[in-house]
Amino acid sequence: MTSIDHIIVKVRDLDASVDFYTTIMGFSNAGTVGPFTIIKVNAEFQLQLASWGTEGFEHYAFAVSRTDFDHIFERVRAANIDYGPSFHQVGDNTGPGSEVGARGGAPTLYFNDPNQHLIEIRTY
Repeated sequence: MTSIDHIIVKVRDLDASVDFYTTIMGFSNAGTVGPFTIIKVNAEFQLQLASWGTEGFEHYAFAVSRTDFDHIFERVRAANIDYGPSFHQVGDNTGPGSEVGARGGAPTLYFNDPNQHLIEIRTY
């Protein structure tokens, strides 16, 4: 089966990005390798944060357990991060919504990381 091993995510502010992906998303910081800060999403997938600057506007969607979805949503609200039920409603601070993804329809929540990349969480 084919799967994605890692994605390089261009960032403007490395410290804020590491804090977001570890504190808000609940991923782990696995240190640095060359120019990358490695953020372990799970045992089979990682983000490689690169301080190369970005205008943002990339979209990353994460399928998470219902428990993780609820915890991430709580942390987003506690951090006063704007969110919404769909990509075009970030800032409405309503939701979650429901949209179709790779495995069908699912509850969704959208918000931005510190680099203005659009983050989506969904739970099947």
